[in-house]
Amino acid sequence: MANFIEVNSIEKLEKLFEESNEKPVVLFKHSVTCPISSGVYYEVSEVETDVNLVIVQKARDISNEIANKTGIRHESPQAIVLKNGKAVYHASHYDITAEDIQRVESGE
Repeated sequence: MANFIEVNSIEKLEKLFEESNEKPVVLFKHSVTCPISSGVYYEVSEVETDVNLVIVQKARDISNEIANKTGIRHESPQAIVLKNGKAVYHASHYDITAEDIQRVESGE
């Protein structure tokens, strides 16, 4: 099961981008009011690693900063895997699968 860690500051986000130089970092943008996002949250909970959770209603500035740093247009739900400060995987809505995240995160 995923270990969800809420990202609640730009400083935490910066640390995650730095951490991605040492190991893959999984980001998940989640909307607490969207039924699609709720279903995808359940899917992402199957990933066996830390999942850094950005709740878009509480952290719009963080969500926007992710879009700025990666060049990936904001959507929610949205999953992104960072390696070496760059997005090596991203998907949104029902295209997000735990299997894909796990494969990219583990380097397969």
